Amino acid sequence: MMRWTMPAAMLLLAACGGGTEDQRTAEADAPVTPSVPEAAPATPAPAQEGAPPPDYVADPSIAPPAAAEAGVGQGSATIPAAIRGRWGLVAADCTSTKGDAKGLLTIGPADLRFYESHGVLARIRERDAARIVADYKFSGEGMTWDRLMQLTTENGGRTLVRRDYGEGAEGGPLRYSRCA
Repeated sequence: MMRWTMPAAMLLLAACGGGTEDQRTAEADAPVTPSVPEAAPATPAPAQEGAPPPDYVADPSIAPPAAAEAGVGQGSATIPAAIRGRWGLVAADCTSTKGDAKGLLTIGPADLRFYESHGVLARIRERDAARIVADYKFSGEGMTWDRLMQLTTENGGRTLVRRDYGEGAEGGPLRYSRCA
């Protein structure tokens, strides 16, 4: 068996050879013809009604505010009513009675409460009835930090999508379900 294995392996390697230098040069010099005809430059499609808005593009030159801006958290400068309430990353976050709901997020008019941290609304960058992009001042476990966050409701208000921006932000969007 071993006597046939080595010659077979050599034949396989030889079959993988790239041909002669002349063949490789001729292939490299040949014009490339696209298999799909080139299309005109794409124009942005109009937004579909009810479609989620595009992700916010954070401007790194805008520093977080040193303190909450005047009027934030009052009147219309609050977190939209459609976003407020209790949200869980998993169903058990909404029903836990043991205090171990680590994925529970409670949103008020001007604050966010997580398992071990609390964020206070400091500046609103964009806002509509089902979406807010804002800076928050967080504290928890003896630390304080700033976080730029986008919160958007989807599925008729049953799903909350959270996107964090900046240093230490979550890698991708987090999807929460509204607690009953």
